[in-house]
Amino acid sequence: MKSFVKIGIVFGMAALITSCADESRPNYQFMPNMYESVGYEPYQESSAFRNGVEAQLPAEGSVNRGWMPYDYPDTEEGYLAAKANLLSPLDSTNVEADMAKGKELFGIYCSVCHGDKGDGQGTLVKREKFLGVPNYADREITEGSVYHVIYFGRNSMGSHAAQLNEKERWQVTSYVMKLKGDLTK
Repeated sequence: MKSFVKIGIVFGMAALITSCADESRPNYQFMPNMYESVGYEPYQESSAFRNGVEAQLPAEGSVNRGWMPYDYPDTEEGYLAAKANLLSPLDSTNVEADMAKGKELFGIYCSVCHGDKGDGQGTLVKREKFLGVPNYADREITEGSVYHVIYFGRNSMGSHAAQLNEKERWQVTSYVMKLKGDLTK
């Protein structure tokens, strides 16, 4: 009999507590800062940092996630050094997949000027919008020089570093080297 009384008291208390709850809002917030966050202004004053400003510069030497620094400068010397020393880091077990992706990306970003075969006869060249686009067979190019030109651009060609990530640039480079080999046969 006493256990029935205890159970009744527990249910009675639960009914009393829930009957007073406001159904339109949470009754109790466990961590209110998760619901009502503090909106910081980037340049507001703050005692959290020594210089008194909320916005801080990144730590020296930090890089963006997914971005790898490129050690060759955008100079003629950097181009020649990349041409002589830079080699593709792509895995040799995925050659077919890398080549397929490189062909796809070449078709999107490069063939409009360089042509589908790398012969310098793309749509924009045929319409005389750009002149002097090289035929890959006529140039002494290496993986390093192609990657460097994709990264920084050269002559009339602009940089494609913002459009292609590091792996995609290497995939396009591999495809360009394949096109050069096909043109020189």
